[in-house]
Amino acid sequence: MLLTTILVAAAASVPALAAVPSLHVPACPAKGSISYDKSVPDLAPFPRTQVDLCYDKSAIHITFTAHNETNFFVNPNFTTNDPIFEFTAMETFISRGTNDPQTYLEFEVAPNNVTFQAFIYNPSKVRAAGAPFDTFFVATPIVDGLTAVTTVDKPKGLWTSSARIPLGFFNVDDGQAKGTRWRMNFFRIITAPSTFPAQFYGAWNPTPGPANFHQTPEFGDITFV
Repeated sequence: MLLTTILVAAAASVPALAAVPSLHVPACPAKGSISYDKSVPDLAPFPRTQVDLCYDKSAIHITFTAHNETNFFVNPNFTTNDPIFEFTAMETFISRGTNDPQTYLEFEVAPNNVTFQAFIYNPSKVRAAGAPFDTFFVATPIVDGLTAVTTVDKPKGLWTSSARIPLGFFNVDDGQAKGTRWRMNFFRIITAPSTFPAQFYGAWNPTPGPANFHQTPEFGDITFV
């Protein structure tokens, strides 16, 4: 018991990673929240976007809220794992641990509740030109326990999506999430019919250079408390 107490105390004292934002995420129903209003890559004003997170014994729960949406532009023919990122979407990249990951989950959701979920292999950590970059789709997300519920309020320019992502995807057994640390980043893509395929991007931790979300050194530091 004493050893366990010492280990827990030591984990709690581990500092946040340098140069990236951090967040402590509580067990549900409490929530940890972040918001962002800067564009990628130029840090111009961007419509406010909020993300609320918590965890329970078997899943991470993430609620995305997009304010000041004007188009809600989607491809109505797209289904699960189609490239919804070509239109309007919110997304997160998730990896367990504190390293800049080479492999991580990419989860996206569109205003019509179509989702994209895949594990990404990105050994360069920045999607370098000519380096390997592979996508492994989660083919049956609902069967696997990955779900999303999305609501749209066009008069208010608002859409919200609540996602459940199983901890088992990251080799975390039921009831073992407390005290774990993660790397995550959150993004929003805005697309308008009048300017398609041009897009407007925002991020919790904006990535440098030309728009490229697959830069894992920029993933934020998340602790489940």
